Order: sequence, then structure tokens, then C-alpha cells
Amino acid sequence: MDANEPKTSLMDGASIARSLKRIAHEIIEANKGARDIALVGILTRGDVLAKRLAHEIGQIEGTQVPVGTLDISFYRDDVAVRVAPQIHQTNIPFPVDDKVIVLVDDVLFTGRTIRCALDAVMDFGRPRAVQLAVLVDRGHRELPIRADYVGKNIPSSHSETVKVYLEPLDDHTGVDIFETAGEQLC
Repeated sequence: MDANEPKTSLMDGASIARSLKRIAHEIIEANKGARDIALVGILTRGDVLAKRLAHEIGQIEGTQVPVGTLDISFYRDDVAVRVAPQIHQTNIPFPVDDKVIVLVDDVLFTGRTIRCALDAVMDFGRPRAVQLAVLVDRGHRELPIRADYVGKNIPSSHSETVKVYLEPLDDHTGVDIFETAGEQLC
């Protein structure tokens, strides 16, 4: 098998779109509407997913849901060992106080990214609640974190990488599993 070829393709653009529509409905139902909800996408692909979820919720509820972006680079517990972390801008253009913040990410793996995101959100204020929506939950948690909304549970081994592709960042939309030899840091 070519190292650039996926071991398995798990989701295509249509299945991702269906998952996001279902997650949008679940968020609305769990929160009895969208009135106090704000979405915060973890850069980079979580940001794209948060915008798509906001669009879906807007279509269903007829209201615009605030969307922010979150860069967790300086909150990571491995920032000292990373050679050159990519720094992006956090943009949360709304008050988080008393809001239900739905963190959005592409893949939930060890839980460390979400722990960082929780720390970062708390620096902006005190939300009423924080919920988590992920496109893929691959298991292997190292911290006691679970997603409230999941597009697809994908059991995987530590020797595999789950890769999410989203247009316009990538040339197509989908989720693939690759076999890897190295350790994952997601």
C-alpha cells in the first residue's frame, strides 16, 4: 500500500453534510432552540465545521448563530517541544458570559486539544455551559473528555491517522484513515 493512499475512506462530502445536519438538529433539541448558543471552531478544520453548523442551525431555526474561531497554540501542553507552532488569530466577536458555547472540532482523539480549548474559552469569560461537537470520535482518550455531539465514531488503532479533508482548505471533502508508523499528537 502506498503511504499516500488511505487505508480506508470513511466519509465523503455527502455523508459529512448529513452528519452536520443531524448534529445541528441535536444541538437545537438539546438546548431547546438556538437562542443562547454560540459556536466556537477550533482552528483549522473546526472553524470550517462551526461555520457549516451555524448555517445549518440558521436554516432550521431562522436565526443567525454567532461563530468564533479559537487558536489553542499557546495553550498546548507540548508548546515547548514544538519547533515552530503555527499561530493563527483567535476571534470570538461576542461575549461568552451566560452563553452555551459549543466547541467544534474535526477529530476527537486524546482529549488534549479540547482541554486546551476549554482553558482558552474561559479566558474570555464564564459561559453558562460548554458543549462539544466533533465530526469524528476515534477513541483513545487520555483525559476525561467526551463529545456531546458526534458525526461518526471511528474505532482506530494508535498506528492509524484519521484525516479530515474540508473544502475550501483541501481539494475535496472526506474522512480517510491512513496507516502510520509514528506517534500521533492530535
